[in-house]
Amino acid sequence: MSFSLPVGHTRSRSVLPGFHLTLGYTLFYLGLIVLLPLSALVFKTLSLSPAQFVDAVSSPRVLAAYRLTFGASLIACRRECGVWFVAGLGSGSL
Repeated sequence: MSFSLPVGHTRSRSVLPGFHLTLGYTLFYLGLIVLLPLSALVFKTLSLSPAQFVDAVSSPRVLAAYRLTFGASLIACRRECGVWFVAGLGSGSL
């Protein structure tokens, strides 16, 4: 038993060949690299008592890491905003 399309109909070709394969590949690695460690972090956090959690997120080493991370982000943001303003793109001319 063979399947054939009605007369006048041809099978349409995809605009993006290989889309389903690359989407599957991307979602697999997204789950492997991002979602798996993130879920482990959530499960570890849920196993702590509230006092242990507060101790963990407020230790001096963690606070120094927060200051470094948010400080570097602020510097990068201010620098990028300055570049956009100097280039004239921050004045609403887009």
